[in-house]
Amino acid sequence: MPPTGPGWPPEAYPPPPPGYGPPHQGPPGYPPPGYPPQGYPPPGYPPPGYPPPGYPPPQGYPPPGYPPPSGYPGYPPQGYPGYPPPGYPPPGYPPPGYPAAPPMDLKPGIIPLRPLSLSDIFNGAVIYARRNPKATLGLTAVVVIISQVLGLILQVGPLAAIGQLDALRGESTSMTAVIGASATSIVSAVIQALAALVLSGMLTVIVGRAVFGSSITIGAAWTRIRGRILPLIGLALLEGVGAALLVGVVVLVIVAAAAAANGVVAAVIGIPLGFGLLVALIYLGTVLSFAPVTIVLERLPIIAAIRRSFALVRNDFMRVLGIRLLASVVTWVVAGAIAIPFAIVSAVTGTDSTSAVLIGTVVATIGAIIGQIITTPFLAGVLVLLYTDRRMRAEAFDLVLRTGATGPAAPSDSTDHLWLTRQ
Repeated sequence: MPPTGPGWPPEAYPPPPPGYGPPHQGPPGYPPPGYPPQGYPPPGYPPPGYPPPGYPPPQGYPPPGYPPPSGYPGYPPQGYPGYPPPGYPPPGYPPPGYPAAPPMDLKPGIIPLRPLSLSDIFNGAVIYARRNPKATLGLTAVVVIISQVLGLILQVGPLAAIGQLDALRGESTSMTAVIGASATSIVSAVIQALAALVLSGMLTVIVGRAVFGSSITIGAAWTRIRGRILPLIGLALLEGVGAALLVGVVVLVIVAAAAAANGVVAAVIGIPLGFGLLVALIYLGTVLSFAPVTIVLERLPIIAAIRRSFALVRNDFMRVLGIRLLASVVTWVVAGAIAIPFAIVSAVTGTDSTSAVLIGTVVATIGAIIGQIITTPFLAGVLVLLYTDRRMRAEAFDLVLRTGATGPAAPSDSTDHLWLTRQ
């Protein structure tokens, strides 16, 4: 008989179903309300596997509130200076949430090995001459002085031999003096053109080495270039013949129009033809810009070098033209500024006598020599670095150059073969 009284259910409280305990108790195997499930300790005690309060932690785990022991994977040694807390990057790296600094350019030589900007090209064209002045300014001085002195001798010598130095002042009416002056001028121009070809080829080799931070002697540069002189001369002759043919065709058309009609018709036809001729010469000069460089660095024959230059310039014509024009303007301004004092001296000497004209010619030649010594290496450097930039942009050539810059130490001439590589 269950008890009765305050706090106890009345006698009419129905008995629980079979298998269940007293009222407010769940099915068999479940604890009363407010108690944890079976297998869990009472409230206030840690979950299974953790020691009760006041007991030491298991072996290898630090007490609560302490960092992991020294040598724990992923954590620095205890008390080691300079290490950040767990979750932070090593020293020198930005904390979480901050952008990482951009990687530094790989620059073993005069340019970074990535597509170049205008300042990269111009700076590189100056730096390579400063780093190796003997093989750049020294070589240029030797070649320019020899060619200019030979040109001066050829210009003055024959006239002095026939006693017609008055032709320097433009006062001689002798046909012999006129023909002699014209012939010597042509020979002088040819000699200077050949000297410029050899010089540009040697400077191309020097710039190619300077890209990797290597220097080269004048003798080594000559060894690299001497087998490419004939292709360079052939290319120059081919360009000269092509330009002469274009000019000749335009002149013949204008002359024929003037003979068939009159001067007005010739002018109407000649003005657009002349403009078209100028555009054609500029276009051909631009697309053939890299032909000499490919002959030297890629060791190509003439026709293959022309095709190669067309392919490199085709998709970036305006940029190549603009940079070349800007470089030409810079060199023209510098050469003009250098020539001004010599031109003043030449003007002061006057043209009253043959000796005065001769002195003025010599002084003007000296000014031209100094101007070429300074500007020729710059122009050659701009052309080679512009060629390098075009290969980087069109062929990912910077990745090829990086293999030579980051590879094991090797002789400086071992990088020359990289210019032969194509993607």
